[in-house]
Amino acid sequence: MSFGKAFLTSCLGAAAAMIIFFLFVVFFFSALVGSMKEEKKVAVGDKSVLHLELDAEISEMDIENPLAGLPVPGGDVKHIGLISLKEAIRKAKDDDKIEGIYLDITQSTTGFSTLEEIRQSLIDFRESGKWVVTYTEAMTEGAYYLATASDEIYLNPEGEIEFNGLTATVGFYKKLFDRWQIKPQIFRVGEFKSAVEPFIMDKLSEENRLQLTELVNSIYDHILDNIASARGIDKARLEEISDQMLVRNAESTVELGLVDKLMYQDEFFDLLREKLEIGEEEKINLITYNRYRKSYSTYKRSGNEIAVIVAQGAIVPGDGNQQDEVIAGEKFAEEIRKAREDDDVKAIVLRVNSPGGEYRASDMIWREMSLAKQKKPVIASMSDYAASGGYYIAMAADTIVAQPTTITGSIGIFGMIFDLSSFLGNEIGITFDEVRTGNYGDTYTITRALTQAERNYIQRSLDEYYDTFTSKAAEGRNVAKEDILKVAGGRVWTGKQAIDHKLVDVLGGIDDAIRIAAEAAGVSDDYKVKLYPTPKDFLQEFLTSLGENTQTNVAKQEMGDLYLWYREGRKVLQFQGVQARMPFELKFE
Repeated sequence: MSFGKAFLTSCLGAAAAMIIFFLFVVFFFSALVGSMKEEKKVAVGDKSVLHLELDAEISEMDIENPLAGLPVPGGDVKHIGLISLKEAIRKAKDDDKIEGIYLDITQSTTGFSTLEEIRQSLIDFRESGKWVVTYTEAMTEGAYYLATASDEIYLNPEGEIEFNGLTATVGFYKKLFDRWQIKPQIFRVGEFKSAVEPFIMDKLSEENRLQLTELVNSIYDHILDNIASARGIDKARLEEISDQMLVRNAESTVELGLVDKLMYQDEFFDLLREKLEIGEEEKINLITYNRYRKSYSTYKRSGNEIAVIVAQGAIVPGDGNQQDEVIAGEKFAEEIRKAREDDDVKAIVLRVNSPGGEYRASDMIWREMSLAKQKKPVIASMSDYAASGGYYIAMAADTIVAQPTTITGSIGIFGMIFDLSSFLGNEIGITFDEVRTGNYGDTYTITRALTQAERNYIQRSLDEYYDTFTSKAAEGRNVAKEDILKVAGGRVWTGKQAIDHKLVDVLGGIDDAIRIAAEAAGVSDDYKVKLYPTPKDFLQEFLTSLGENTQTNVAKQEMGDLYLWYREGRKVLQFQGVQARMPFELKFE
C-alpha cells in the first residue's frame, strides 16, 4: 500500500512538474513573440536621432540573439551585422525623420577594414547635410578611428583616448610543448609561411618580423592619413603625438585637437537638444539601430538578383552544420553552385573574411567560383582578412576588391602532425606498437615520430599543392607565374600593398563590389541584393544559442582559468593536416 502511495505521489509530482514546465515554456515564448511583434511596430518620430551603440560583436551578417534582453547566459551579448548596419545608415540618410546620428563607441573588437566600411558609410551620411556626433567616456585606437568620421567628438572630462600606435601580438607555444614533450612535425613551403612558428619557436623569425613590421606600418599609415584629413591635423604631428604618447589625460585630447570639447553626458544631451531645436526639458527621441532597422522594409521588387555569399571564419571540410563561424567547403561550394544555376542571379559577390584553413576545402570553393565565372560576373570583396585559403577562394573572381587595411596574400602551404608518443608514454603511461604493410601503412599518426621516408612523401605533396596554388593564382590574376612567385612564399600584404602586386584590382568595400557586379551584369539600374547563406530561423537560432551558451558556461565553471588554454588548444587542433592558412593570428592593440 505504501508503495502504491509513493508511486502515485511520484506520478503526480512528475505531472505537476511537466505542467509547470509547459506553462513556463508557453509563457516564455508568448512573451518573446509579443515583444518581437511590439518591436516590429516601432515608428520613427519627428526629429529623431539614430543612436549607434557599436560596442558589440560586428560580423558580416546579422546574427540574431534570441536570448537578448533575457536574464539568461548570453542575453547581454550584442551582435551587429555590417551589411545591415550599412543599410540602416543609408536609409537614415534619406529619412526625413532622422536628423542625425549619435555615435556611441568605447572599444572596437573588429578589424580595421570593417571599421573602414562603417566609417565610409558615416561620411556618406554626412554628405546629405545631416550631422554625426560622437560622445563617449573612453576610446581605444580603433574606436577613435571610427569616431573621426563624425562632425564633432565629445569626451567625458575624466575620460581618455588611446592614441599610441598599433602592436601586432603573436603567441608562441614552444615552451609549453617542450614541457609536455609534444613534438610538432612541420612541413611548409615559402620562407614567410610562418603559421607554424608558434609551435617551434619562442619568438618571431626575421622574415616574420619583417612582414609584420611592414604590415602594421602600412595599416597605421592609412589610418593616420584619414585622421589627419578628418581632424585637420598635420600627419607628422599625429605621428609625434603617437610616438611620444602625448595624450596624457582628457584635457590633452582637446589641446592636441583630437577631441572638440569635454562634457558630461547631461551636457551632451543639452547639445543634442540645441541641434534638434527642442526645449530644454523635452525628451530626445533616440532610436537604436535594432529598433530602426525594423522600421523599414529592405524588400525590392526586381527580377535581377545580385547574390552576396558571405564567407566568414576559418575554412574547414564538410558542411559545417555544427559550427557557425566557419566556411564549410561543401556548404559554400553548394551556395555558389546554386547561385550559378539560378537564372534570376545575374552576378555573384563573394564576401570573404577569413584567415584561410584546410587546403582541399579551399580548392573545392575555388572550383565552384571558376565554374560560376564562366556563366556570370563573379566579384570578390575582401573584409578584414582574405589570406592564404581566404585568398585562394577569391582569386578566381573577375575582379577583387579590398580595403587598404585588408590583410591578404599569404600564398603558401604548410602541414603539421603532432608526435604525442613521449607525452602519452611519459606523462600518461600509454604506449603503442604497430604492425603494418609496406613503408607507408600508417603515415599520418600521432603515436610515433615520422620516418624520413614519410617526411619526404608529405613534403613532396606540399610542394605539389604549392605549385597548384601559385599556378591557379597566376591563371586567375592573368599574370605570369613568375610574378606570383615573387609575392608568394606565404608573405602577407595589406590591400594597399596587394594592389601594387596585382593581387587585388580595386580598393573599396562591399558596396563597391556590388556596384561593379551590377555594372558587369548590365543591371545597374534594376537589381536587388540577397545575402547567402540564409540565416537560421528563430527557433533554430534560439536552441543553438541556448545550447552553445550552456556548454560554454559549464566549461568555464568546470575549468576556471584553464578555460582560456582549453579554447586555444582547440584552435591548435585545427592546424593538423595540410593548411592554407594565414601565418599568424593578429591582435592589434
